[in-house]
Amino acid sequence: MFRLTLIFAALSGAAAVAAGAFAAHGLQQRLEPSLLNAFKTGADYQLTHSIVLLALALLMLIRPATPWLNGSAIAFMFGITLFSGSLYALSLSGIGKLGIITPFGGAALIVGWLLLAAEATKIVP
Repeated sequence: MFRLTLIFAALSGAAAVAAGAFAAHGLQQRLEPSLLNAFKTGADYQLTHSIVLLALALLMLIRPATPWLNGSAIAFMFGITLFSGSLYALSLSGIGKLGIITPFGGAALIVGWLLLAAEATKIVP
């Protein structure tokens, strides 16, 4: 799980930086402000949670991964994909119905944080 988490974190981080640059330099004149803002929100959340995944991978490296830690990483990966991915797709396509996916991604991110909190109760006295 360590390797998958680290690879996902690295690729997701790179994609988030590219998405942010694309929003700043390629979409400013092409999207209406609300869609541009949605795209930027996707990039911000993706980068933030990619850093969290990197921290989880490092934690997995220094101590045995537990079901809580593995579950947290999986939830963050699904959350990034669904939350940010749906915002990117919505922004670029203008298909508002894609927004129905976004809350599922947000819920997965929340689950990731809650599982990480559960893990923390086991490692912090």
